[in-house]
Amino acid sequence: MNEPILEVRDLVVRFPGKRRSTTEVIHGVSFDLHAGETLSLVGESGSGKTTIGRAILGLAPVSEGSVSFRGRTISNVSRAERRRAASDIQVVFQDPYTSLNPSMTVESILVEPLAAAGVSGGRTRVRELLDAVGLPADAGRRYPREFSGGQRQRIAIARALALDPAVIICDEPTSALDVTTQATVLGLFKELQERTGVAYLFISHDLGVVNSISDRIAVLYQGDIVELGEAHQVATAPRHEYTHRLQMAAPIAHPRKQRERRAERQRMLQQAADAAGERSAS
Repeated sequence: MNEPILEVRDLVVRFPGKRRSTTEVIHGVSFDLHAGETLSLVGESGSGKTTIGRAILGLAPVSEGSVSFRGRTISNVSRAERRRAASDIQVVFQDPYTSLNPSMTVESILVEPLAAAGVSGGRTRVRELLDAVGLPADAGRRYPREFSGGQRQRIAIARALALDPAVIICDEPTSALDVTTQATVLGLFKELQERTGVAYLFISHDLGVVNSISDRIAVLYQGDIVELGEAHQVATAPRHEYTHRLQMAAPIAHPRKQRERRAERQRMLQQAADAAGERSAS
């Protein structure tokens, strides 16, 4: 595999607490992301996955450890250095309803990052971006409120692609969408990656969702990575108990698989009850 494009080493994130105390929410996390790869961070709410994404973006404090992009440290750097990194690392947020300015046309939304970076030919680039995400050319003249949730997320993806980033952090980008639209947007992510070679750090609570798009999966539990490996192995044959719980919680549409899932849950509950009975008997 090629050299990592993004390196996170021994990352610790602490936030101020009461009475001058601090709360540590990320406990020495390390991982790499390679060009053209999708690495997913998966965990329940409060596991720390979004905090890691924010730390990479410079939106959460890096208390210890480091974040490097192409061998250059980008954690705890000056604003000017952070701005230089911003064109290479973009983000797609969870909620397409609130991540787009409702008072701006789609064209203005897409031109904004280009203008900030001093890139000329904005309107031509807007047409290219709209075509890339499967939206009609006249979408640029319209406002976000005129689009469905899935279409708004396509606009958000187009905005993230505007400066040809090497990495996009996708923070629960499908969780606000219905199942059918989720599948369409995930397909778009994969298509764009094949076309551009962009790397994704994909953040989600749903192991089933990330299995379809990931090369590797890292499972977060209470601020620690408890399992990291190839996507299929982690999603279908997890080694850690917490990953197994996430696997069992993932929704399944097929009736036969639903029955199998219920039987497996019952088996696990019975094993837990038997173990508890043995402990009390001894």
